[in-house]
Amino acid sequence: MTETIHGNSSDTESAQEFELFHRLGPNEILTILEAADLRPDGHILALNSYENRVYRIGLEEGPPVVVKFYRPGRWTDAQILEEHDFTRELAAAEVPVVPPLVVSGDATLMHQGKYRYSLYPCVGGRPPELDNPEQLRRMGTFLARLHNVGEQSVFSERPQINPVTFLREPGDYLLGLDLLPGELVSAFSSLFEDIAVRVDHCYERAGKLDLIRLHGDCHQGNILWRDEVPAILDFDDARSGPAVQDLWMFLSGDREYMTARLDDLMKGYRLFRAFNPAELHLVEALRCMRMVHHAAWLARRWNDPAFPIAFPYFNSQRYWEDLILGLREQAALMDEYPLQVDFD
Repeated sequence: MTETIHGNSSDTESAQEFELFHRLGPNEILTILEAADLRPDGHILALNSYENRVYRIGLEEGPPVVVKFYRPGRWTDAQILEEHDFTRELAAAEVPVVPPLVVSGDATLMHQGKYRYSLYPCVGGRPPELDNPEQLRRMGTFLARLHNVGEQSVFSERPQINPVTFLREPGDYLLGLDLLPGELVSAFSSLFEDIAVRVDHCYERAGKLDLIRLHGDCHQGNILWRDEVPAILDFDDARSGPAVQDLWMFLSGDREYMTARLDDLMKGYRLFRAFNPAELHLVEALRCMRMVHHAAWLARRWNDPAFPIAFPYFNSQRYWEDLILGLREQAALMDEYPLQVDFD
């Protein structure tokens, strides 16, 4: 999750767009949907989303829909449509995803004034049980099928997940701010250089990587388990990267526990797709990169009124002390042997 300003709009236009985005309320939502020839019944439920504004909308006829209003400046129209095309390609291959609805013609991205939005079917389900071997095997099967489609083409608009975009750029951004307590700046700066070297070493040990289209933010909260089958939603962070990026977030705990869970995932994954075991060198590096990237994401969003309410701990000394401690632990883990499973 990162903020990148694209396009050639002026600062004044950007300020106006952000003001409208922050002021988006029920009246504006209903007016926009009515302009799209939908007939909302007035029932609006805000769903859990910080990056965009997402709502469950009841309709006078038919099932409810989910509407996503896109944060200004984060993705270009071309990048959003590339995400939509990927999910539609997955759905056409019968991979269980939640693609956007086609509203008119072949359009999935709508514009109303300064607002950009898309509509999705309202799908229910529960998160997977990450200590359930059978569910993890099915998750592995599902992700292998997703990756088989992902490798059939490339993203031309969306960026990659790599040490530059997910570590060095966000780390440099944090070091350029006044958010860090003064007495911790030196500790964070020296630690950042240390982990950057270790991340590079992990990538060197992994060797040549095949980069494919990914979900990019594949964690338990983006999986809906229903009828014993997983479905994945929210491809807003879709990027190119190594296959292990969509697998490592299901691995946590001590080494023995993670090894067992990885074995469960691989039993399903390798039924449909080969996995390069050298990518396991990246597990702790990717975890480390995400920690820094997440801190920079919070810093970039701190002027959004929703963020200090949702993340009150961020602007505190305790947060930065915990982050430094966590990154030190990651530095040690990156020096260990990677996880291993039996691929015979």
